[in-house]
Amino acid sequence: MAASKKIKTEIAKLRASLDDHSYRYHVLDDPQITDAAYDRLMRELEALEADHPDLVTPQSPTQRVGAKPDGPFDEVRHEVPMLSLSNAFDEEGVADFDRRVRETLEIENVQYAVEPKLDGLALSLLYVDGVLERGATRGDGVTGEDVTLNARTIRSVPLQLRGKDFPSVLEVRGEVFISRAGFAALNEGQRKLDEKLYVNPRNAAAGSLRQIDPAETAKRPLEIFCYATGRVEGGKLPDSHAATLKAFQKWGLRVCPESTTAKGVKGLMKAYASLGDRRDDLPYEIDGIVYKVDSRRRQENLGTISRAPRWALAHKFPAQEESTRIESIEVQVGRTGAITPVARLDPVFVGGVTVSNATLHNRDEIERLDVRVGDTVVIRRAGDVIPEVVSVVKADRKKGARKFKFPAKCPVCKSPVEFPVNEKDEASVVGYCTGGVTCEAQRKEGIKHFASRRAMDIEGLGDKIVEQLVDGEHIKTAADLYILDLETLSGLDRMAEKSARNVLKAIDKSRDTTFGRFLFSLGIRNVGETTAETIASQLGTVEAFKAVTAEVLEAMPDVGPVVAASVLSFVGSKPNVKMIDELVKRGVTWPDVGMLDADVEKTLDGKTFVLTGTLTGMSRDDAKKALVARGAKVTGSVSKKTDFVVVGADPGSKATKAEDLGVAILDQAALEALIES
Repeated sequence: MAASKKIKTEIAKLRASLDDHSYRYHVLDDPQITDAAYDRLMRELEALEADHPDLVTPQSPTQRVGAKPDGPFDEVRHEVPMLSLSNAFDEEGVADFDRRVRETLEIENVQYAVEPKLDGLALSLLYVDGVLERGATRGDGVTGEDVTLNARTIRSVPLQLRGKDFPSVLEVRGEVFISRAGFAALNEGQRKLDEKLYVNPRNAAAGSLRQIDPAETAKRPLEIFCYATGRVEGGKLPDSHAATLKAFQKWGLRVCPESTTAKGVKGLMKAYASLGDRRDDLPYEIDGIVYKVDSRRRQENLGTISRAPRWALAHKFPAQEESTRIESIEVQVGRTGAITPVARLDPVFVGGVTVSNATLHNRDEIERLDVRVGDTVVIRRAGDVIPEVVSVVKADRKKGARKFKFPAKCPVCKSPVEFPVNEKDEASVVGYCTGGVTCEAQRKEGIKHFASRRAMDIEGLGDKIVEQLVDGEHIKTAADLYILDLETLSGLDRMAEKSARNVLKAIDKSRDTTFGRFLFSLGIRNVGETTAETIASQLGTVEAFKAVTAEVLEAMPDVGPVVAASVLSFVGSKPNVKMIDELVKRGVTWPDVGMLDADVEKTLDGKTFVLTGTLTGMSRDDAKKALVARGAKVTGSVSKKTDFVVVGADPGSKATKAEDLGVAILDQAALEALIES
């Protein structure tokens, strides 16, 4: 039955009314009706659309939640890369940023747009003729995931822009987050269901946006603040960032109400102090403040360094501290046998995360702090750094609290704990289990390291799977991974047959590696990626590695007595040598190092490189291998002795340090040209 003109008009009025009320609620923060009244209007519209399904449109407020897709998210390539930001942690870093901007622009004072740095997940929203066409995650900045169906469920994401003066193609970038109140309500719901609590708002937001079923995403209290543009066609944006945010708001896009402008370093620091003072009172988590050159024309003049803009800076807040009580002190055994004491805490929310564990580092640190079970302690967490105990509130200590006694035996395998002595006859502050591969804890951690991305890169072989395999005695060493079968893997908890097949494929794929990766994957104490590459390039074969001597090792660049002793200890262990032989026997292979280097000129001999960020179409391992083959040295930290810093996407602080030290910076194109030349 065709709908009458009256029905069509009524549906149009309801949609317009709902859109307007949603705009007032989410964008203007000025609701005109109650939630109950809004729900009544929505039910009226749903009833009319149910009777007249031919009138339903994708932009209707009733159509936020779509059907579950058939499979995982599709890849989306960002036509305009989603840039990361350089960081500053103090006023000196901000002053350096402002100085570089002024010197490049050749002006004396700069106006900046200033806005909070939200602790959430970046999202790209593409509008074509005002209609939301696609939502995509940032990913690595160049390639993200298509989460359109999930983005549509976020109430503060308009399905259709307001007005008519927006560009015909407008890509908007924003931050998806969960407010403090939303996070508390979300975890309260988890408690009632006796489900696992979410650790922090950021992780909850990221996980919510990547739910396969949009109906699940719709249940999560996701919000968004829009703060940037990407692709823009068929129209012009305002001349400044601040004016663009006002245009966003007019078009129905939500922006952060704390956004403002400031001039010069004094203005920036005043804004930083003001926001820092109000940080705990804001309804959402922030971890800093972002400064952007306000003028779009000047942004273009400044350009970018690799994939980080020269015209923007993230000024991070200092580490946050909270006090809580130590419930117990336990020790953990790492892959190298290192015994690390860990404080189990009465859970406390600090630095945007609920913390229940904190490292005590080593025996000497426990003695220095004089920390005891039952003590009230101050916990510090900054960014993604592991929480640590800063101090003990001794005034709150209960009588009779006993000092912690560091174990003389490994808590897992009961082997003796030793404190190695260095060449200066000084005992290490770190104790080590002497059990080696006979220690189940070391086996687990060693296999986890072996499978990790920087080592053999066995995708899908997570910690829980490794623990089940070891606990069930399905594997004893990393070599046993290569004789696993489908029946064993699919029989593990929460392991479907499809997932098991994918893990087996990843294990098989990992057989093709490089000698340097192979040596690093063995988890030898004191042998990191760079040292492993050095040893691989110097020795060339696994037979030479097994027979290496201290003299040969110590003659290598950056290999001293401590590293040499660790390598000799490893190859002097019969179980370790047996594992290496089994890995080779079971198909782990790599190109011959000698053959690899034979035809390559040492054009970069004596040059020192540092790699930071993500490269496109080339792993950092590939880049490192190509540089080393040409005689270069690749290290992990920037210093005055560094010749070049290669900067990819999301580079972090190394790029900033290179700028400060005047070290030459190469983007990926320059790196590739250097390698080819």
